[in-house]
Amino acid sequence: MAHAPHERQAPAHDAHRAHGGSAERTGRPNTAGPAAAAGPGPAGWAPAARATLHCLTGCALGEILGMVIGTALSWHNVPTMILAIALAFAFGYALTLRGVLAAGVGFRAALRVALAADTLSIAVMEQIDNGVIALWPRAMDAQLSDALFWGVLAASLVLAFVVTTPVNKWMIGRGKGHAVAHRYHH
Repeated sequence: MAHAPHERQAPAHDAHRAHGGSAERTGRPNTAGPAAAAGPGPAGWAPAARATLHCLTGCALGEILGMVIGTALSWHNVPTMILAIALAFAFGYALTLRGVLAAGVGFRAALRVALAADTLSIAVMEQIDNGVIALWPRAMDAQLSDALFWGVLAASLVLAFVVTTPVNKWMIGRGKGHAVAHRYHH
């Protein structure tokens, strides 16, 4: 594992003993230190907003791509929404996987982290996002060239962010959700 120039690398036996094993070898994060000993606690709004923005990035990429593909191909509403939701989950998980894999975690362990970190957040976000689109008058009939298509899509993503941020705050405060993935980021 490469270390930044400002990091001091402890000898292998000291690092193993101090951190309870290697994240690379065990697939688990290094949890030594005061923060780990304290366990979960109250989470602030800033970390929750950052976690939600991270989730929203993947969800928005998938949601927009799915809606554009389904609308451009003149699919019916249900297949378009199914594609958008599937792509939102795929992109959301992929963004988390990328970061956890970069920390040296094996693929299977990284996948478990991504599923634990993102599933509830993406599910809430998709429920709000697609609910707004489905309930907004004429939104499901809008075409790519209509301002309504893009306006409702943008509004639904903003509302999804607002509703999902408290969910992520609650999860992070319990050491779950994005707190699981955050353990792998240095």
